[in-house]
Amino acid sequence: MPRLFLGIESSCDDTGAAIVSDQRDILANVVVGQTELHDAFGGVVPEIAARAHTEKLDVAVSSALDKAGIVLRDVSAIAVTSGPGLIGGLLSGVMMARGLATGAGLPLIGVNHLAGHALTPRLTDNVSFPYLMLLVSGGHCQLLIVRGPEDYHRLGGTIDDAPGEAFDKSARLLGLSQPGGPEIERAASGGDPSRFRFPRPLLDREGCDMSFSGLKTALRRERDTLIDAQGGLTRQDQHDLAAGFQQAVADVLIEKTRRAVEAYMAERPSEPTIAVAGGVAANGTIRAGLETLSQDFGLRFCAPSLHLCTDNAAMIAWAGVELDRVGATTHPIIARPRWPLDTSQPALLGSGKKGAKA
Repeated sequence: MPRLFLGIESSCDDTGAAIVSDQRDILANVVVGQTELHDAFGGVVPEIAARAHTEKLDVAVSSALDKAGIVLRDVSAIAVTSGPGLIGGLLSGVMMARGLATGAGLPLIGVNHLAGHALTPRLTDNVSFPYLMLLVSGGHCQLLIVRGPEDYHRLGGTIDDAPGEAFDKSARLLGLSQPGGPEIERAASGGDPSRFRFPRPLLDREGCDMSFSGLKTALRRERDTLIDAQGGLTRQDQHDLAAGFQQAVADVLIEKTRRAVEAYMAERPSEPTIAVAGGVAANGTIRAGLETLSQDFGLRFCAPSLHLCTDNAAMIAWAGVELDRVGATTHPIIARPRWPLDTSQPALLGSGKKGAKA
């Protein structure tokens, strides 16, 4: 009989609860967003997010159980995001999970939020280890060789802003609404990506590390030049700037992934696969570029459904399944604002709008 896992996610501004079976069935995946609470501030306010999680976690869990048609005693274990992320939200989720686990006498598994994203291809496509993962989101950007539920080798990552953060800030520069990623993509669909010459940071250096902060500065300069020359931005200016910025980000991600393939293939994987996950993985231009790259190398390409790219609790529940299978259920369950997947290397520096980098 399938074992059912309750997942709880509260690392940033989405409150999530999900029921997932160890047979890869998603029985329920509830996400309660907070966009309207943060709109006036131009970004996520940690204190507001933490309060909203506290108010919505029990509602999300109850809704997930109802949608799955089960009660808490039908659950085999609880998995909760315990890092990295905004500490207030993490504490809300961890305390909720501890209370439920204690009251129901259930095992409790602490999950690294990044591992949730990184293991999503195992849930959706049963991808075999090892695979190459581009984890690209609002607060994180890493190229990883995923060898197992607790075995990650980081080939490179962003040394400053994550792409999702850069998209959000650039959307504000262009007068677009939040979240910025979808708005930039929407505006870019009507633009000419070749009109403005944006830099491709760090492509002149070896390795897989990335940088996106300078792209925002380049965008601001182009915008200000237009405003000074003509007194404002036309709609076409806005679209062309968005298209050029999006293409620059995509070019960096695709080229750095290309470089990572060589190191990955040296491991002689039985089923060579490039996977992408995280909120920015929903971007069509980036997905298309990675798919072409995979075809060039004869590799399988795996991109989860869009609703499983953004923060959700189904990925946390599945990570709990994977960790339970290898007996990794004895780690202390504490809220950790920083928690690198690859502990053999120094953590990436900086702290992004959507949480501390790891």
